[in-house]
Amino acid sequence: MRKKVLLCVLVSLLSACSDGPTVPVDNDNAPKSEVGARKVRNGKITGDDGIGILGQKKDNSDGGAIGVNSYLWRATLDTLSFMPLVSADPFGGVIITDWYEDPKTTGERFKVNALILDKSLRADGVKITVFKQVMEHGMWRDQKVVEKLQQSLEDTILTRARQLRVSQLK
Repeated sequence: MRKKVLLCVLVSLLSACSDGPTVPVDNDNAPKSEVGARKVRNGKITGDDGIGILGQKKDNSDGGAIGVNSYLWRATLDTLSFMPLVSADPFGGVIITDWYEDPKTTGERFKVNALILDKSLRADGVKITVFKQVMEHGMWRDQKVVEKLQQSLEDTILTRARQLRVSQLK
């Protein structure tokens, strides 16, 4: 099971390294010096918007200076706050929880992997994968998860993200 989770994390991290869409070159605003050309070629190490210091926000569309949409990030953490976290990477947009067993339903436990896919607040900006195990004969056995559960979690996260954005606009 750990190998599957590790493989999922590695695949998601590698897919984040792919080239984005190409942008047409505007020759009117081309750099005039070698230093300017080098900056354009190499880009900023901190990204286009820089890094916010002590929670200060830049004026960008995602509401923060982390690698993914900050509303989706906070909404995902809020939604999964009842589960213990194993890993949370705000720059890669990966949140991995540990196994959680509801005290009301013993012998059944869940684990969630959340992947935030974009810097903008979009309906397809978050991907949730839920894993389920059931105790059988003293051993945990993997079970199929109802797809509706994953969709429900994604909808809850999106609703919370919209609430966070609206509350910040007021």
